Amino acid sequence: MKRIIRLLFGLALLCSLTGTAGSATYIEVTAPGNRLLRLAIVPAQPLGATIKPELANEMAEAQVFDLTMSGLFTAERRDAAPLPQGLGLSVIDYIPWLSAGYDLLIRGEYELRGDELTVEFRLFDVLSKRPLLIKRYLGSRTDLRRFSHSFVDELLATLAGERGPFSSRILFVSTQSGNKEIFAMDWDGHHLQQITKSGAITISPDVSPDGREIIFTSYKRGNPDLYKRALSSSVDVPLSTRPGVNITGAWSPDGTKIALGLSKDGNTELYLINRDGSAPERLTVTQAANLSPSWSPDGSKIAFVSDRLGRPHIFIMDANGGNVRRLTTNAGNNFNPAWSPKGDKIAYTHQSGGFQIFVINTDGSGDTQLTSEGSNERPRWSPDGRLIAFSSKRGGNEAIYVMRADGSGQTKVSRSGGNSTHPVWTPHH
Repeated sequence: MKRIIRLLFGLALLCSLTGTAGSATYIEVTAPGNRLLRLAIVPAQPLGATIKPELANEMAEAQVFDLTMSGLFTAERRDAAPLPQGLGLSVIDYIPWLSAGYDLLIRGEYELRGDELTVEFRLFDVLSKRPLLIKRYLGSRTDLRRFSHSFVDELLATLAGERGPFSSRILFVSTQSGNKEIFAMDWDGHHLQQITKSGAITISPDVSPDGREIIFTSYKRGNPDLYKRALSSSVDVPLSTRPGVNITGAWSPDGTKIALGLSKDGNTELYLINRDGSAPERLTVTQAANLSPSWSPDGSKIAFVSDRLGRPHIFIMDANGGNVRRLTTNAGNNFNPAWSPKGDKIAYTHQSGGFQIFVINTDGSGDTQLTSEGSNERPRWSPDGRLIAFSSKRGGNEAIYVMRADGSGQTKVSRSGGNSTHPVWTPHH
């Protein structure tokens, strides 16, 4: 049995590889049995007089981590002699890589002039002895990890047909500043940045579909109110300051509406508001608590939590509040639904003794436990659905972890002190 990944060379890709236009072609890279494709990454070689091996090593290590977490490759950092004429003019000797059992090879080169950094990466198919992808990046020295992540995203688009999530960032709540504030980091924990500095409890961030704005609940005026902020700004704009709670806000996929829980009428009910906070429209009418809305990717449905049957369970309704149906039927309590980008699954937190992450098909079948170590909550899918971020307490403070969608590869990525919770991914750029 052979595992085949079809590789599409579009017109634009052919132009970037050869400099000339050509018809789209397909090639096949094959791996015997069910083994993962083996990919070697050689640290980028320097151009010019400035030689910084630590930069090359950091870029290679970032790509190894990305590719390993994708679940499609066995990625390994390998040293090799510099190409004497650089990537553009040297002929790649594929024989050693083929003899060592590699299917794919990444080589690169960089040039550092002061703080200006130029990087080029190339992906080679060892079996067919040809380049598959070439990308050149221009920026500053601080961009080197972003360049590395971006190339792996493009590599996945080339090999698997869908761009990877590794250029995305994760926003989360951390207590490292002494209060619960919102921070941002690269998906692998680097480039930590504090977003809010309210000096009060700030929770439940959500990122707009265009990646430019966030909404969150803050107690900075004493009440749990909903705010909006552009990520390029430090100004918090009040969106919902109605009496009672204004919590668990969630952007609609088109960015025109926000679903949230309001208790202005007594118990917490789900409402829709416009992106400016106006025109509240009530969706649920019960005597129970209803909160934590999560939109389907097409915006037609909303998953949410309700204890209308006694215990908190996950329900699904139309985006106008109609056709409510119960999704989870297990014993215990269920929280934090997160609809997958593909639209076929919902991740959620299940409490039966401890807290664990489960996924379930949207028809209620295939209820599957993903975590078992420690206490785990608040799952959120990466933009492509390959990964799930979640908060976990495993013998210490709560931290942000990432795992593959099947529960494998559970890895701590947050590096901040204090407790870290409420992760949410930024969308694809």
